[in-house]
Amino acid sequence: MHKGLKRALGALLIASVLYSLLGFLILPGIALRIANQQLALYATLPARLERLQFNPFSLELSLWGLRIGEPDQQQLAFARLYADLQLDSLWRGALHLAAVELDGGHGEVRLARDGTLNLSRLFRLPERPQQTSEEPAGELFPLRIDRLRLSEASLRFEDLRPGEPVNLAYDSLNLDLHNLSTLAGDNAEMKLVASGPQGARIDWQGQFGLAPLASDGQLRVSGVRLQTFWPYVRDAVPLALKDGQLELSTDYRLSLAQGTELLLSNAAVGVAAIALDSPDGRPLLRLERLDIGETRVDLGKRQVLVGKLRSRNLETWAAREADGQLDWHRLLAGPPATASSPQPAPDATARQDAPAARSDTADKTTPAPAWQVLLRDVQLREYRVHLADRVPQQQVALELGPLDLDLSDFDSRGTSPFTLKLNTGLGQQGRLQAEGQAQLSPTTASLKVASRDIDLRLAQAYLSPYLRLELRSGQLGSDLQVDLVGTAPLRFSVRGSAQVDQLHSLDTLKERDFVRWQRLDLDGIDYRHGDTLNIDKVRLHQPYARFIINEDLSTNLNELLIAQPQAPAAASTPAGEPLGIRIGEVSIAEGSANFADFSLTPNFATAIQQLGGRIGTLDSRSTKPARVSLSGKVDRYAPMSVEGSLNPFDPLDSLDIATRFKQVELTTLTPYSGKFAGYRIRKGRLNLDLHYRISKGQLQAQNSVLVEQLQLGEKVDSPSAVDLPVRLAVALLKDPDGRIALQLPVQGDLNNPEFSVMPIVWKTLRNLVLRAAQAPFKFIGGLVSGGADMDLSQVSFAAGSAELDGPARAGLDTLAGALRERPALRLEVEGLSAEGSDGAPLAAQRLQREYQASYYKILQRRGDAVPAEPALLPVPEDQHAALLEGIYRSRLKQQPPAEWGELDEPQRAARLRDAVLQSWAQSKLLQRQLAQARAAAIKDYLVDRGGLADARIYLLDVSRGKPEADGRVASPLHLDSE
Repeated sequence: MHKGLKRALGALLIASVLYSLLGFLILPGIALRIANQQLALYATLPARLERLQFNPFSLELSLWGLRIGEPDQQQLAFARLYADLQLDSLWRGALHLAAVELDGGHGEVRLARDGTLNLSRLFRLPERPQQTSEEPAGELFPLRIDRLRLSEASLRFEDLRPGEPVNLAYDSLNLDLHNLSTLAGDNAEMKLVASGPQGARIDWQGQFGLAPLASDGQLRVSGVRLQTFWPYVRDAVPLALKDGQLELSTDYRLSLAQGTELLLSNAAVGVAAIALDSPDGRPLLRLERLDIGETRVDLGKRQVLVGKLRSRNLETWAAREADGQLDWHRLLAGPPATASSPQPAPDATARQDAPAARSDTADKTTPAPAWQVLLRDVQLREYRVHLADRVPQQQVALELGPLDLDLSDFDSRGTSPFTLKLNTGLGQQGRLQAEGQAQLSPTTASLKVASRDIDLRLAQAYLSPYLRLELRSGQLGSDLQVDLVGTAPLRFSVRGSAQVDQLHSLDTLKERDFVRWQRLDLDGIDYRHGDTLNIDKVRLHQPYARFIINEDLSTNLNELLIAQPQAPAAASTPAGEPLGIRIGEVSIAEGSANFADFSLTPNFATAIQQLGGRIGTLDSRSTKPARVSLSGKVDRYAPMSVEGSLNPFDPLDSLDIATRFKQVELTTLTPYSGKFAGYRIRKGRLNLDLHYRISKGQLQAQNSVLVEQLQLGEKVDSPSAVDLPVRLAVALLKDPDGRIALQLPVQGDLNNPEFSVMPIVWKTLRNLVLRAAQAPFKFIGGLVSGGADMDLSQVSFAAGSAELDGPARAGLDTLAGALRERPALRLEVEGLSAEGSDGAPLAAQRLQREYQASYYKILQRRGDAVPAEPALLPVPEDQHAALLEGIYRSRLKQQPPAEWGELDEPQRAARLRDAVLQSWAQSKLLQRQLAQARAAAIKDYLVDRGGLADARIYLLDVSRGKPEADGRVASPLHLDSE
């Protein structure tokens, strides 16, 4: 071999050996030493690189065991970092790495309470001169990495800024990047899989480019526990999150080439098992599931399009506090900000960026447009809302649910209509439905609203401050079309029908029925806000009302009103046109009413039954009077009627009403005869024909009075009685048929405040009596007895009972047969009661009714199902003792004696019961009512079973007597002829 060649090969071999020694041993050692020196010089925490290896032939570099931080609290570390440098980097003009691998990487990111980042304090870096804004941004270093792999890395995140620190741990981070490049137009294929805290997982794959910065792909986040991030929310909103999970998946496209462009498509969000509580532990919200799918988010257009939203089984609680503020509003508002609150000092980075931020702010001349949210299809199912109103003195609780809501085509900008459909329960039995379209701008709506069985007792707490009235029951139903035209000014209309069933109101002062009805129907409702209210037809079925005159001449209506503090005088404003009210027709069926006058001695009470008829068109903007046609019965048998026309909105302008009462038993008017005439009425019937005409305030009235078979009873001391021979006048005024006919005309100007009708009537009547007293006296009377085999002059009743037993019915059957044979005879029935026999059983019966009424009231207030009336309600024996306490106090108007408190429960109940029974056993009112019931039972039997005309049977005023030897009580019967 040539010596030159040998020397060349030798030199090459020596160079190779030296190159290998330099690359494999010397340079790695020097580089490791320099690296550790630099780490020791600039690192603020213990830092060390364990080993460095370099292959000078393949240009592969491996670093092992980097540790920065205390031994047990390493903040940056990795097990191995591998890089494979390619030789073509020399002529391609870019650093080319075939592979970069990082194994066992670990990092800790910590934010202190003052906001400083731990990573920013790991190294003491020399200060760099600040770049002026005119210097152009530098280009990216040319780099190409064929494959970048991050294997089983971990990341710890800690944030001490919230009130409760946030700690996150990602223990398994795996990243694969292919063809990563800083060169323009190159995109890398990326795949990231990360396992987070408590089973959370991130799957991210797609393309990634650095010049310009852009990426597109798919992102999926699953198993995220919301409690992990809740401290950030709780500092702003003091709510306690007990549970909750989040899932997210989306396709995305991000580009920073020309501003920030972000587009999310096919996005889906799932939230499950949300449980929110108030700071004091009260439940606020429970949500089983919320799914948002087919969603698109466009950052450039500032638009969110939700294709499908599904949610089920949400339960929430809300209350209006005593100050009128919603509890949710108070919680979400958070604590009020104070001017002295310290502001965190800005770090160096913030100070450097401040001028740029001010410049950006100055450049903004117009605010960015609001985000647009589009909801295509929303379905909420099985929601439940618990509402409470603590503003009234008595808290009102309202339950909504199960609530279903469908919403479609909703646009947050409000320029297009959206469709909604609501179906919810309201209270225990009520239902509310609404369906139609609405629009936000301008605010309009067209909805069909239907309600069923809405419990009107919810209004009780709002009525109590103004009325001494209790709503025992009442259910509202409706079918309405609601059209909202605008809100400034408010313009809307309501059309449809409504009904109120089983309304029952109670006078809480006297514990008596006030107004009730079985059903109220309102057909053809047409309400135009602020303009008109039209109702085609009002139908009342079984209405009832009670009107009472008290001893001081006040009425029960006055007693119900609660005086309100006088409001300060407000500045007068011009009144607009009054609301036009038009009711096409009012019909009444099976109505009734009670009237009582307690200013008289004895008290007067009567009832009207079977009231029915109609009232024609009522129109507040028309002078045409409405037709009136009503009829009914007074005390079951006496017919009454009202016929004519009137204008209820201006009765002094036009009125023509004829009222007729036929065959009214005069015994019911005994209190009035005792007060004004000084005598009770023993017998008689009254017929009234009252015809009143008013035209332009001028009254023309004709009062025709016909009294049949009038007989006066004993004298009554009354300071208001007329000083006239009344008995003689009555006898003289009777015609040969035993009738008294009177004509009492009245005329006058109702516009004159001194004009009054009743003084004129009484003056005319007094003149008639005076003229009658000057005529000869005539008296007609006679008795007829019958029944040879049995005593028919009386009907015997068991003590405390108004029921007819077998012997009594047999006697009445015989009497009815005799009266059919004698059609000219008339029967007089005198109800009788005896305290010695009737007192105790009457008291026991009254106590049983009080048990039923009190227990009925308790069940009504609880909302339990009850029968049509208290008399049908069985009262458990174990409830008697508790009910006796209230009955004793309310009926005896006193507290139980103090010494009874030392008795055991059975003894105390016995004492209470004996005291109540003793009080009622002496009640004159109960004995009078029993006597009336006995007389009515006799008449009803003879009419219904005996086949006699009711006109042949008269009811005398009841009386009190003594029982027979066997304890039974006999009501006497009297016969008279026409």
